[in-house]
Amino acid sequence: MRQPRCDRTLLEPGAVSLWPDVFAEESVALMQALCAEAEFSRHSVRLFGRELPAPRLSAWHGEPGCSYRYSGVRHDPHPLGPAMQSLRARVEELCGQHFNCVLLNLYRDGEDSMGWHSDDEPELGPDPFIASVSLGEPRRFVLRSRAEPRRRHECLLADGSLLLMEPPLQSAWQHALPKMRRATAPRLNLTWRLIRPIAR
Repeated sequence: MRQPRCDRTLLEPGAVSLWPDVFAEESVALMQALCAEAEFSRHSVRLFGRELPAPRLSAWHGEPGCSYRYSGVRHDPHPLGPAMQSLRARVEELCGQHFNCVLLNLYRDGEDSMGWHSDDEPELGPDPFIASVSLGEPRRFVLRSRAEPRRRHECLLADGSLLLMEPPLQSAWQHALPKMRRATAPRLNLTWRLIRPIAR
């Protein structure tokens, strides 16, 4: 069986591995099945001291106990549905990592976006692997170095792609999904993570 193509880029420190089309042939059916299972809502984000509606729809799913805090709010997981569990097994095989939860973001068109941030919540531990599956409309994905903000890396996350962000990327870099006005169709993104118990 032919191994799917994977392009790995060293960012010093950290690295990203991109499988550009690993789920492309089944992306439409996969996106429909995952959206049917997801418990989407539009949460608020705190920006410059104000509570604003997030420019996307989100859902948090995972194994029992996989709660995390984001923007001052505790999120308890909805169960992983059959399509999510099947996709997780395939992502784990490709990445060689274990994941127990997933954040689903639905970008309804190019006006929906994600600002600069790192996936560095304490629950993820100091050096997390983050696996990102993209389905639907291709979108730009940009990383910038925390130490040298002008130093950037950009790629296009195509329909059916898988991106693995390798440590110490989350502590050394930030990433964003900018608005892209020529994008008119929805995009579903799933970021797979491993929640770890926090010592109290």
